Amino acid sequence: MFTGLVEATGVVESIEFHPSGGARLTIRAFPMKQGESLAINGVCLTVQQAERERLSFDAVPETLRRTNLGDLKLGDLVNLERPLTPESRLGGHFVQGHIDTTARLLEQRDEGNARVLKFQLEDAAYMRYIVPKGSIAVDGISLTVVEVGDSWFTVWIIPHTWQLTNLQRRGVGERVNIETDILARYVERLLRASDG
Repeated sequence: MFTGLVEATGVVESIEFHPSGGARLTIRAFPMKQGESLAINGVCLTVQQAERERLSFDAVPETLRRTNLGDLKLGDLVNLERPLTPESRLGGHFVQGHIDTTARLLEQRDEGNARVLKFQLEDAAYMRYIVPKGSIAVDGISLTVVEVGDSWFTVWIIPHTWQLTNLQRRGVGERVNIETDILARYVERLLRASDG
């Protein structure tokens, strides 16, 4: 479980694709131990090998298909967050590290001291979980939804988030990972059960 408060960005150092699917990702990050979990662009992965600040992770074919980890190139920045501990403060919202779908950056513009980003979901069925003033995780970043359309939504980025995360390098047309608010999914499930 995570909060969506990105701690740092890491740099992709190598990508080794397995002949029958999946890949081994090596990222320069902060020191961790083998077996620990880390959210990379919002995707919860397990450290397979740790050599000081060089961490290696195995991503299975399903992860590469469902997320933007399969789009990574050498030198790309990725958002990093370690999981919650019992002593952690919850400053964002509950993020599981399980990506629902991806979205493409449609446009970005400056407004005052903010950067406004508009994203279009690749699977519009998930729009039912996205509401104005609700929480969403974009590449693992806990953000507040501002506007919503049939298949798009906007978020406003403060300067601190812009400088600390990989959003500063995202170009129009690039994919980001989307995890909708878990609360909305549980409410929907409970309502369906009560109707059934």
